[in-house]
Parts: sequence; structure tokens; C-alpha cells
Amino acid sequence: MDEFEASLCLALETKKEKGLLRHMRTVEENNEINIFSSNNYLGLARDERVRQAAIQAIEAYGTGSGGSRLTTGNLSLHERLESVLAAWKGKEDAILFSSGYLANLGTISALMMSGDTIFSDELNHASIIDGCRMSRARTVIYRHADMRDLELKLCNAAPEGKKLIVTDGVFSMDGNIAPLPEITQLASVYGAWVMVDDAHATGILGETGAGTAEYFGVSDGVHLAMGTLSKSIGTEGGYVAASANVIQYLRNYARPFIFQTSLSPGVIGAALKAVEIIQTEPVYRQRVMANAEYMRTGLRKLGYRLIEGTTPILAVVIGEAKRAVEVSRCLEGHGVFAPAIRPPTVPEGTSRIRVTLSAVHTRDEMDRALAAFAAASNEI
Repeated sequence: MDEFEASLCLALETKKEKGLLRHMRTVEENNEINIFSSNNYLGLARDERVRQAAIQAIEAYGTGSGGSRLTTGNLSLHERLESVLAAWKGKEDAILFSSGYLANLGTISALMMSGDTIFSDELNHASIIDGCRMSRARTVIYRHADMRDLELKLCNAAPEGKKLIVTDGVFSMDGNIAPLPEITQLASVYGAWVMVDDAHATGILGETGAGTAEYFGVSDGVHLAMGTLSKSIGTEGGYVAASANVIQYLRNYARPFIFQTSLSPGVIGAALKAVEIIQTEPVYRQRVMANAEYMRTGLRKLGYRLIEGTTPILAVVIGEAKRAVEVSRCLEGHGVFAPAIRPPTVPEGTSRIRVTLSAVHTRDEMDRALAAFAAASNEI
């Protein structure tokens, strides 16, 4: 082993000693283990209608798009999905990316530059953080969902340059909702734009499942509505909906869009069907929210500490990283898969079991999960 590789092994050993070393797992649902950590909130990734839509698109267009959107990879399917997403989000147009991560990376780095200022919630997703870094704009971090702190920092910001407030709609590790009415009001007062990452809210919140802006009735105050196809929609890819001018700008300046191979036909066909189901069958949203409340109540009765929230994401705070890993292993031993979430994904001292509910979880499965948590409480 040479010096280069030895330095890598040392870094891995340091993570291991802190209880932070990660390993990939092959996870498949079966009769022996129930998954309570998936982002497939509505169960549409396995819905037969969505699967058939993917198959039909593949039969019509093939398995791959054959290129980037700006060369040979632009299909009528892509344009149809962008139109559907834009209308759903109440915007003029939309643009597809190969992932939600790339949507945030490409949008923020293309729109913001040196001399501009970004105001970012301290618990925003890593893709937002990386987009801010790549933009070379000044990034100001405000305390999580703290509107007094945000206003103070807006007030003290340099007057020149563009201003962008960016926030998760639903925070992926806590499950709480951003205070969008207050954020959009502050943005109006201080001349800033608002970008919302609705990856975990789309399909869940709002009268039609359009997300946090619809939930609060402030769609006009959100200039950039970002989301992903990989959570409630059950496929993969990301998107941003905005004005026609903004989308045209992104098509010309967002490098992840320009140089990516476009999403495959099967993915787009499935996404179109999934969005249709979400918009026309609210029973899925109602069911997942009811399941989340059932589990939230049950976990609190067992004495677990949960971060306040009303979404299908339940943050069961354990504290120390190694202890969270022990709880996760105990849960798996009792047939429940819910991995420990540790730093740097969450702050030090707040390692947790991130429980996520799906519309397809049954009452029996949830009762077995609660029994597993009871056993973990007794054994550890």
C-alpha cells in the first residue's frame, strides 16, 4: 500500500472509530423485513399502472434517449412532462434534470454568481449547499426556520447584486415544513427571489399535492419551484418550474442540463402516469398522512423523542451516533429496516432513526414496527 492509499485508509478508520462509517446494503422488501425508510411515500414506484406506462414508453421510444436534450435526446415525452409539471406548480414552464441533486446544483450555480447573495437555511439539503458553493455567490446561512435571523441577515446584506432565499419545503431529516408565508413576505420586502426544494413535499402537501407553496397558498411568491421525480412520483430525475424566461436561461446556462443525457423514455412515461394519479386520487395522500400520524403517536407512547412535524418523515432522535446504529441493528433483528442517520447528514448529538411512512404500509406492518421499537428500547 502506497502513501496515497494509506491516507485514504486512515480517513476510513477515523470514521469507523466515530461510528460514522457507511456501508451499502442490498434492500428488497420481503416477508421477513419491512422497510420504513423509503422515500416512495405513495407507493407508486410499484403501482401497476405506473409500471405499464413505463413499458409502453419503452416500446414506443426505446430504452434510452440517445443524447442530451440539446442534441438528439429531446422527445415529445420530455416536453409533455415539463408542461404538466409547470401547470401543476402554477408556473409558465419547467426544465427536467437527471436528478434532483443536479436540478439544485445546476439552477443555483447558473442563476447566482460573484456579487450576488444567497440566503440558505442551515438544514438545507447537501445539493443546495453544493449549488451555493459552485455559484461563487456570497452565501449567508440563517438559523433553521428562524425568520428573525433571516430578516436580520437580509437587512444587513450588501445592496448590490441579486438576492435569493433558498429553502427545503419539507426538511428531509427533520420532517418539518418551512414557514413559506413568512419567507415570501420577507423576500417581497427586501427584493429577493425565493427558491423552494419541494422534493419531500410534492405529492404530499397541498390540495392537489403540488407541495408547500400550494399548501400555504403562496405559489406566486415562490419564483423557483424545484422538485424530484424520485420520491412520491416514484421514478427518478429532477425539475425546476419557473417563468418562461428563467427556464430558457437555464436551458442555455445550467451546465448539468446542457451536458447530461436526457432521462430515459420509461422514466418519463412512468412519471406522467404517477403525476396523473397524484392529481386525481387524493386517497394516497390521505392514507400516508394517516399512517404517519398513527406511527408518530405510537412512538411517543413508547417514550421516543420525535422532532415536531406533520409529514410522513418521522425523526426519532437517539443522540449519539453509535447508539443510533445499535438501535437500527436491533430494529432490523426484529424485521424492520430503518437505518441510523448520523453526522455529517445531521448535526452532532442528534443522530436518529429516520422513519418514513408510505401509503401502502398496512396497520399490521406499523404495529410490528412499533413492537420492534419497543424491543429496541428494552434491549439497548
